Amino acid sequence: APTGLNLEAWRFLVLTDPARKLGMAELYRKSFEQMAELRADYARQTGTQPPALRKVHRDLADRLHEMPALILVCMQGRPDNTLARQVGFYGSILPAAWSLMVALRTRGLGSTWTSLHLIHERETAQLLGVPDDVTQTVLLPVGYMRDAVLAPAPRKAAREVTYWNEWGAARPD
Repeated sequence: APTGLNLEAWRFLVLTDPARKLGMAELYRKSFEQMAELRADYARQTGTQPPALRKVHRDLADRLHEMPALILVCMQGRPDNTLARQVGFYGSILPAAWSLMVALRTRGLGSTWTSLHLIHERETAQLLGVPDDVTQTVLLPVGYMRDAVLAPAPRKAAREVTYWNEWGAARPD
């Protein structure tokens, strides 16, 4: 995958140990419950209905420890507070995570992209021995595809999210 300055500072921590996966799952469930409560609080404050958490989200939180492997995608270093450096930092790790997901798929393995564990980044670092100067990014739960049927996710049309020459401008005819 491309990386800024060709540093290849990405690191992948593969978890297969049941105790470590269980610890990770406990932190993930805790994050999931906190996120669900924040959504409910927001809905109460605004008088709106929060978007429903899909069953698949709850299932992942409840069964994360059962996945054959969990891959924590990390980057050596910490981003600073300037926007340009943050974009470069995360822009150097996220293509590697996506490439890993594609490579897993070609081998009959499925994964999903989640970052919910980052609510408890420090506890995750302590559980897994991640040094303070390493940034955790995404967690990829990995499993066997078996009879899974993949379908395109519903997405907005390109014309709804693409502007030409000026923010908000439609494509010139």
